[in-house]
Amino acid sequence: MKKILTVGLFILCFSIFAKAQVLSFLKEPAFKAGEKLDYRLRYGIISAATGQLSVSQTQRNGKNAFQLAAMGKTAGTFSVLYTVKNQYESFINEDNFLPYYYTENIKEGKYTRNDKVTFDQKTRTIVGNKGTFKSTVAQTFDLLSAYYFCRNLDLSSVKEGQLIQMTYFLNDEIASLGITYIGIEKIKTSLGTIECIKFSPAIKPGRIFKKNSQLFLWVTNDGNRIPVKAQVDILIGSVTLELTKASGLKYTLGQRASYSK
Repeated sequence: MKKILTVGLFILCFSIFAKAQVLSFLKEPAFKAGEKLDYRLRYGIISAATGQLSVSQTQRNGKNAFQLAAMGKTAGTFSVLYTVKNQYESFINEDNFLPYYYTENIKEGKYTRNDKVTFDQKTRTIVGNKGTFKSTVAQTFDLLSAYYFCRNLDLSSVKEGQLIQMTYFLNDEIASLGITYIGIEKIKTSLGTIECIKFSPAIKPGRIFKKNSQLFLWVTNDGNRIPVKAQVDILIGSVTLELTKASGLKYTLGQRASYSK
């Protein structure tokens, strides 16, 4: 359950990227300080965990910055069987949305981990718990900053079936993630029927996922670009992540913007 929760609550962070290129982004962010997003993770029909993402403003290195926060914890029966309480923070530049600093505080059963990561985007240097790392690309993200950056990408030239990638730092490793753009689809959510951009992030089969498992992610095709649903089949059953509440949005939910697909 530990890996399902960690991946499930935050797989929503990933969106469209171009490998080894400078990623273009919107001048004005799709989010603002005060935004809060609440999620529920279901294993089949059982509520397994809850999570929240939030945005506030602060200063970092003498400049205005966004402070991003995320938390996830087991709920209901799962909290009795296996207790998880994870917290994440990322401080990003308000102008280019790249991270300065990232922290993880992981508590999953008897397992604990505390990570602190510093990013120097100019020198492409990352300092983590296990030393200093060099990235080969101009933009390297952490888990949270990847999500918020991708909400601001220009998707106008992305075509159905296109596979693109991003570079991120996690667990003292620099890695890349590929995702396929599927198309536009309307789905029913707890907040109503919403037109969404549909993606399929790449996953690796193994202890959790089947050999032919596919992860699908639905992001609102509006000014906010918030993930409202993610779903994947696992070895036994399926896992679904759903948005349950959204407040402090920059745009009314469903309100299209000039950059909507």
